[in-house]
Amino acid sequence: MTATTVNTSTTAPTEPPTLRSPASGKEAPIAGTPLRRRRRQRPEAFTIVSYIGVIAFGLTCLIPFWMVVAGSLTAESTLSQRGYSFWPDPLSFDAYATIFAGNRVWLSYGATLFITIVGTVIAVAATSGLAWVIARGLPLVSRPLAVFAYIPMLFTGGLVPMYILVTQVLQLRNSLFAVILPLVIAPFLVFVQVSFFRGTPQEILDSARIDGAGELRIFFQIVLPISKPVIAVIALFYAVTFWNEWFHALLFISDTSSYPLQLVLQNLISSVANAADLGSTVSAPVYQMRLAMTVITIGPILLAYPFAQRYFVKGLTLGATKG
Repeated sequence: MTATTVNTSTTAPTEPPTLRSPASGKEAPIAGTPLRRRRRQRPEAFTIVSYIGVIAFGLTCLIPFWMVVAGSLTAESTLSQRGYSFWPDPLSFDAYATIFAGNRVWLSYGATLFITIVGTVIAVAATSGLAWVIARGLPLVSRPLAVFAYIPMLFTGGLVPMYILVTQVLQLRNSLFAVILPLVIAPFLVFVQVSFFRGTPQEILDSARIDGAGELRIFFQIVLPISKPVIAVIALFYAVTFWNEWFHALLFISDTSSYPLQLVLQNLISSVANAADLGSTVSAPVYQMRLAMTVITIGPILLAYPFAQRYFVKGLTLGATKG
């Protein structure tokens, strides 16, 4: 039987123990021994190209946004003569001073925050509950609810029946809930969450039932804590929808003090543009105000993305692939 000798000499402290084979006379490191010194790996060509592509894509997204911010801080005369530029020269805050004059915009901010926060909480709660019942596959319950959630994806009752329902049946005229309730359930998001719930390990649910947990306790203490990725994604979608909502407010709210931010800024820009078209002597920074309006409307909701960033991709992929 051929014997092998183990070379454990420490002539080079950075090298691992080796095996010398008498047949070949070559030495090889023993499997499982860590290397103390590793060669510095060069980045692959694909990695370099990927970084370049991501940076280029990021610049294509950031540069237009920065030009909007810079344009909102540039004097109206410069915008009308030279157009957009990377740096506001000369610096001017006339558009923001015009927009925030008085308390109309501040009241609209409060209305929009109420619609966004309350609407998102109600929508996430309703969507999660409906999706869990559909995902459970309960007889005589899950299938009718699935059909009930699927039908609005194909067609709706129309504008007139919805208007009659909100204003005459529910009596929600001039109420912020007239903006919230029509958007509480998004069928697409319901089925995204259904797919995620169906991927919940059945063993965890069975063990909870054996321990005596009821359906409500299982849902609130087991299912929801492990569903944070998809809940964060759904909440972000709903928050963006409620923040940008203005059409339902235009239909159901006539009290100007309850107008949301989007509708107030739209009316403000329209009034300024109409005054300019009619040859009014009042000079208003029309172009600068349009850019400032963009910054004001997308700025706060843009800050919500970093908080849900780590859940965003995971929630979408899990909810879209499991089923």
